[in-house]
Amino acid sequence: MRKTAILAAAAAILMMSAGAAAAAEIEVKMLNKGSDGAMMVFEPALVKIAPGDTVKFVSTDKGHNAESIKGMLPDGATQFQGKNGEDVVVKFDKDGIYGVKCLPHYGMGMVAMVVVGSPTNLDQAKAVPQVGKAKQVFATLFDKLEASKTASK
Repeated sequence: MRKTAILAAAAAILMMSAGAAAAAEIEVKMLNKGSDGAMMVFEPALVKIAPGDTVKFVSTDKGHNAESIKGMLPDGATQFQGKNGEDVVVKFDKDGIYGVKCLPHYGMGMVAMVVVGSPTNLDQAKAVPQVGKAKQVFATLFDKLEASKTASK
């Protein structure tokens, strides 16, 4: 009986550690100039991850932050706001689309999209009003998301 309990406990520990090991961390750089020449960008600007994964927004070039866009995240998800010039690590637990902006360069189109699991809040995310060049960038990101869904079918 005791041996069975020890084996069960060991199996539970292995399963928990395997689950933790399965979570991924993706890096997104905050840049003054992207690899395609665009100014003030997150790279990559579109990230698809699984629930429980984290994204590390890396302050590669100074003067940027990463924060969630109000209304552009799944119901029940927690908003986040990184400090200017500092890396921020965000764990995403809820399925859906999360809009991310650099506050100082939002109007210049410095935005990103994190898609966690299934994009359950697609219509809600598309309906959030954007400013300046962010409108164009998000339109492109939504097109890329749609194209990736079609390609995977």
